[in-house]
Amino acid sequence: MKLASYGVSFLSKLFSGLTSQPSVVSGPRMSGPPTSSNGASSMHLFWDLPSQDLVEVRATIEIVVPPPANRLVFWALQASFSDRRGQLGAGHFGLQHHPDYPARCAINWGGYYSKASGRSGELPGSALAAPSALSNPNTCNFSWQAGVPYTYRISRSPREGWQGSVIGPDGVETVIRDLHSDGDRLTSPMVWTESFAHCDDASSTVRWSNFVGVESNGAQVTPRSVRINYQKESDGGCSNTSIEPLGSGFAQRTNAARVHLSGTRLDVSR
Repeated sequence: MKLASYGVSFLSKLFSGLTSQPSVVSGPRMSGPPTSSNGASSMHLFWDLPSQDLVEVRATIEIVVPPPANRLVFWALQASFSDRRGQLGAGHFGLQHHPDYPARCAINWGGYYSKASGRSGELPGSALAAPSALSNPNTCNFSWQAGVPYTYRISRSPREGWQGSVIGPDGVETVIRDLHSDGDRLTSPMVWTESFAHCDDASSTVRWSNFVGVESNGAQVTPRSVRINYQKESDGGCSNTSIEPLGSGFAQRTNAARVHLSGTRLDVSR
């Protein structure tokens, strides 16, 4: 489970040259494990922002129905690290339901170089703020609770690179670590769920809200809309993942009837 604990299905395909092995699909995949190369099924919400001159991005997550199965599920805020050369890498920050961590609770801040950086593989970073049950440099123990909001924050580090931190329901901000990557701005923010659960394992739900970007001049911007993307069945994804509006935010659900198709844009200011 080493690679799985990093949450690799989407970033690795973008920046590490890894590809999933397409499978032959005779119909919808509603049961059994995902057949992607890393065994996960993913869904994404891409932000439609009026600006890409960002030095910080934030998003709030609430784990409404935690995964009952003893399998890894990762919920992340992702952004690319960019400058005039293009996207130099990207990082994913967020809570994990991880069977190998205390109370199945963990948090991850990791990422990959892109080709434009002239390097490859995982981004280095500083030491984690808490112990890691698996001695994983990107993932540490973090005792989250279902039914309460956590705000993810990716911002410039006062030391080196980009800082990943989480603000709990008590308002206390915990810096998890710094991720060392070049780039003077953040681009292409999104949030996603990567589930290693079987397609027919009992359903889980998270709710995303409060998507915010901060420009270099301090101005805050919010997405006009978000665009849905599901991992294709031909790439091993489950057919019964769903993204839909929920209250003032957006739900990502496993083992649920799909309400909107890939490519659908949902209004953030509805």
